[in-house]
Amino acid sequence: MSSAAVGSSGSSGVVSYEAYAPRSAAQIARLNRIEELTAGPTARASTAGSSGNDAGHSLFFSQAMSVPSLYHDDEFDWKSQSRQSKAEEGKEENKEDTAASLDKKVHTSPVVQEAVSRAMELSQALTHQWKHTTSLRLACRASLNIAQDISAAHVALIRHSGELSAAADRLHEQATALENHAAEIGQPLQHYNAVDRIGIQVGVLFKNTNNPQQKQSHVRGLAKIKVDDDEFPKILQEIDEAILYFGKESGGSQALQELQKNQSSRKQQQQQPLSGNLEYYRRALVLQEAALFLIQEAVADRIQTTAQQITNALPSTQVVPADQLEASLIYTRFHGISNRSNRLITLVKDRLHNLQGQRYAQGGEEALTAYYDLIQKCRTTYCSCRENLLRPTLRAHMEQLHKLHGPTGMTRLASVFWIRLCTVETNLYVDFFGDTQPHKASELQACLASLCTATLHRTVRRSLVTLTDLDTLCQIVTVLREEGNQASQQPTTALAAAKALMHLTEDAQERLIFCANRQLQKEVIRFKATPKDLDYPNRLLQLRQKQQHQPSAGQVEGGASDSLEDAQEQLNWVYESWFPPMRTVLRILSKIFRVVEARVFEDLALNSIQACTAALKDGAQFIRTAKSQRDAHLFLVQHLLILREQVSPFDLELRTVERQLDFSEAGKAMAKFLANRNRRLLSMNTENAIVMLLREGVSVQESSVDSKRDLEDALRTACNDFIAHALQSLAGKLVNFVQERSNNTSTGPSGDGATGTPNKSQQKIKESPQLVTEILQETVETIKAQLPTLWEQMSLYLDNPSTQSILLKPVTKKIMKAVSELKQWMNNTVDHQWNSDSRSQALAVANQVEPALKLGQQQQAQEKPQMLPPQASNVAAGAVKESTPTTSTLE
Repeated sequence: MSSAAVGSSGSSGVVSYEAYAPRSAAQIARLNRIEELTAGPTARASTAGSSGNDAGHSLFFSQAMSVPSLYHDDEFDWKSQSRQSKAEEGKEENKEDTAASLDKKVHTSPVVQEAVSRAMELSQALTHQWKHTTSLRLACRASLNIAQDISAAHVALIRHSGELSAAADRLHEQATALENHAAEIGQPLQHYNAVDRIGIQVGVLFKNTNNPQQKQSHVRGLAKIKVDDDEFPKILQEIDEAILYFGKESGGSQALQELQKNQSSRKQQQQQPLSGNLEYYRRALVLQEAALFLIQEAVADRIQTTAQQITNALPSTQVVPADQLEASLIYTRFHGISNRSNRLITLVKDRLHNLQGQRYAQGGEEALTAYYDLIQKCRTTYCSCRENLLRPTLRAHMEQLHKLHGPTGMTRLASVFWIRLCTVETNLYVDFFGDTQPHKASELQACLASLCTATLHRTVRRSLVTLTDLDTLCQIVTVLREEGNQASQQPTTALAAAKALMHLTEDAQERLIFCANRQLQKEVIRFKATPKDLDYPNRLLQLRQKQQHQPSAGQVEGGASDSLEDAQEQLNWVYESWFPPMRTVLRILSKIFRVVEARVFEDLALNSIQACTAALKDGAQFIRTAKSQRDAHLFLVQHLLILREQVSPFDLELRTVERQLDFSEAGKAMAKFLANRNRRLLSMNTENAIVMLLREGVSVQESSVDSKRDLEDALRTACNDFIAHALQSLAGKLVNFVQERSNNTSTGPSGDGATGTPNKSQQKIKESPQLVTEILQETVETIKAQLPTLWEQMSLYLDNPSTQSILLKPVTKKIMKAVSELKQWMNNTVDHQWNSDSRSQALAVANQVEPALKLGQQQQAQEKPQMLPPQASNVAAGAVKESTPTTSTLE
């Protein structure tokens, strides 16, 4: 290793280890302690530098940590050698002399000198390495000590930091507790300060109330704050909070009322002053009253002022044309003040909403009541002003509609106008008060209802009470229903209109029902038929003559409209040929079917059909007396068929249960009640004497009324009576003969049903061939003579051929059955009177009955007149229908 390399190595070591040199006094003192304990080079430096120079220590330590050189660090080398020599000086004094003498000898030899010099070099190199290792060991010890010091300082720092953090948390908790305590202490003070401060802003000056002789405790003046200021909502909130606090602390209005009551009872004694909380509670209520009075002046008083200004600006009649109403001052001025009023009302509603949770707290009810009364005051003022402004205009408009239009047109125009008015008024109310559900605002609905009663109801009802025409009343009900349904589709804005129109509809229906009942009573129930009304069949003959003189479809020069007019005219003729009571019943029922309630219509139909059936029976009885029995039967069958057919589209049950009180046992029950001396009048059970009297003396009788069944029974009876009369008219003797023959056969072969003795001579006379042949011949002649007349009468009363055939079919069957039974008897008889000639002659006559019946039907089919012309057939099919009696009806 060269000396340059070692030198460079030493210089680089000095630079690299100086960064780790100790700086603080504590580190330097620790290094000095290490030097004293290890007795190394630093100890010598410490003793040499007795002045305590820090720079010397630092330099010495840096030298110890640096890599020493072989040749440039001679001073440290000689110092080390002298230190060693001093340490060994006392022990080797005798050896030194011997070594010195030996060195002298050795140095004299060149080889020895070379070896010595090489040994010295090696010794110096080893010494250099030893020094460097020692310095490294010292540096490592110093670094470890420094690291231990840093670790200890770090632990101490962590400990101190934890203590500081705990102390900070403790201080924070204490500060929070102090702040809360300060807030609790200052909370009552803020309410006291708020009451004292707000009094001047709302214009209230409080006096000393400790003087019992002083009655007035405050004075009202001008307020410094305005309701439009941004601080006004905050003032209301502070007042509400003060009321709640002082009400809770003092007992609220109950404590104040008790104190006033005690003071009023002790007028002569010294009155006690109010406590602080109670006094400030009273002051807070006064402040709230003053603040809300400012809102009342801005809303309610402003509405009254605006209404008065509009009234002064209107003409003397205070009437605005209906087409200019929405653009008049009545609406424009109110729209101008609606924005500010809406904002203030919204503020009051917000305060109400915030106080809902404190409703049951002391003072909460009083605060809520004040806000609620203010809103009610504003709404009431608004509605009354609107009603006073609109009433003259609406009344004048309704009067004009009543003069210019008829009842129906006036009702429609008035309904449309009223729906529009309700919509506009509801929108204006929403602009003022901001209600999302104006249909639930009772004040607005009451105002609109009052306007409706004073204008629309007054005009329409005045028109209704003078009407007696059912057609007009039905039109009015239809109009009101349509407009009511239109208003019901707008439940938010037109609810009042829908309710008003519903009430008007009920009034119109009531009037319609009254008029219908009156006509039914007059023209059906109490109807007195005249000979002209029951002039049948002359009325039907007149109808046929009119129809025969009606020009046919080819002779009509006009178009389809003329044909329809002619058809309608003929239908009117048919309609006029009906019996008046039935005509009235069907006319009334067809008109009111869709304009009254179903249960009301069913009750009217039930009573009217019963009365009509009774009137038809009475008319048939009159015709039987005045004309003939056949005309009476056909009259009754015709009208009952038409009545049943015309009532069937209504789809009615026509069934009800009538209940009546029966007092027939009341006399016995009263006698038993008076005879009972131990009767209990006050007992609360079923043995009470009065209860027993009512239970035994009064009973309820129920009877089922079925008009449809009664109608069917009447029709069945009428058809059967007609069939029996027709049978007797055509083949009465034949049917009677066969019936007697059957009765004789059923009583026995050789006796009469009473005594059982034979009466052969009389029986032979009755069953003789001559008599049977005469009966058959007479029957054939009667059928040929009367059957066409019967068909003509039936075609006169009954237009439907199938109806005629069904009515005569049982007659034909019974005649043919009688002929068949008679033929069978003639073929089976063994009497000597019935020889082959008489039997064949009688059978030949019997065989003529059936052709006679068929011949009469064919003749009638050929000669049957056309009741309605072709152009009226389609209209008549839908207007006048005549049902066909079924088999069950004839049975």
